[in-house]
Amino acid sequence: MDHEERIALFLDYENLAIGARDHLGGMTFALKPVADALAERGRVVVRRAYADWSYFDEDRRMLTRSHVELIDIPQRMGASRKNAADIKMVVDALELAFERPYISTFVLCTGDSDFTPLVHKLRELNKRVIGVGVQQSTSALLPPACDEFLYYDRLEGVEIPPARTRRGRPAATATAAPVKPEPAEPIAEAPAPEPDAPETEPADALAALVAQTVSGLQHSSNGAVTASTLKRTLLRKDPTFSEADYGFRAFGELLRHLREQNVIELGDGSAKGDPEVSLPEHGDREAAFGVLRAVVLDLAATNGAVALSGLKNRVRKIAPDFSEKKLGYRSFLQFCKAAATSGAVDLTWSPDADDYLLTPP
Repeated sequence: MDHEERIALFLDYENLAIGARDHLGGMTFALKPVADALAERGRVVVRRAYADWSYFDEDRRMLTRSHVELIDIPQRMGASRKNAADIKMVVDALELAFERPYISTFVLCTGDSDFTPLVHKLRELNKRVIGVGVQQSTSALLPPACDEFLYYDRLEGVEIPPARTRRGRPAATATAAPVKPEPAEPIAEAPAPEPDAPETEPADALAALVAQTVSGLQHSSNGAVTASTLKRTLLRKDPTFSEADYGFRAFGELLRHLREQNVIELGDGSAKGDPEVSLPEHGDREAAFGVLRAVVLDLAATNGAVALSGLKNRVRKIAPDFSEKKLGYRSFLQFCKAAATSGAVDLTWSPDADDYLLTPP
């Protein structure tokens, strides 16, 4: 624990809430995807959010349940205090940087370029700075200034409403499984929610959780992922996590079970009893790419380019146990991008369809 990053989290909440509402289909900002991403990077020891909370009553309850300290910056009637919350957040961050030398990482959740000087100052003080913001409402100046920048839209657990739901009929005609084309199509796609059932089973949920966490640790850390690091990260994501809930007597037994299922690989670690954990380089991943390629070939023969929306359900009709998370991918889009990189399919963005389109290579 002495070697882990200590993280201070600061949320410019109005910027995040409005950005999510305006650019992510009216969705409400949720803290859990951000908290899970930070759990893979270290211990969050400070959580503060800044806003006029009279405008965010429901959000205030959500943040309080997540143990976030709410800093209230009320707006006076007839007066503009646009920068009041920003100034308070900057002052608090600098104060913490000087008074708490053990805090090594500052996470600024905002897309406002006004915070760029704060980022530079924190880095001058030998602090690591991570930014988090909604992609379309984030200034182009802010991400290059940070050591790392996470787009909220891309975080695991952020479910953005599909474009066809917001825009109605025009987007529906571009998908492989809309509700309008013919009576037979909706009937065929009606059971779509059912393929999600395998992931709700404890074994599949555990495999997805571990694979996703190992993938995140491999991406965010420079060294090998050890079993002890993995266990601490799982506990940061869910403090109630226990291998006993899944029928295992020890965490090592759980890891050996997942190795037999080809979810992870284990290697010799620097300390006895603390093996290195990694994801399989090939095997199931290549098989999954092959299934995706076969589905795209079949659909493209009759429909031309295949829309990403609805494609996962098609894949699961052939491979009911398919889960991109068990392969270490945070989303189905990330899995498809990896398949495109390997040459299994071609993937392009179509402004007309407002969706990604896949074609045989």
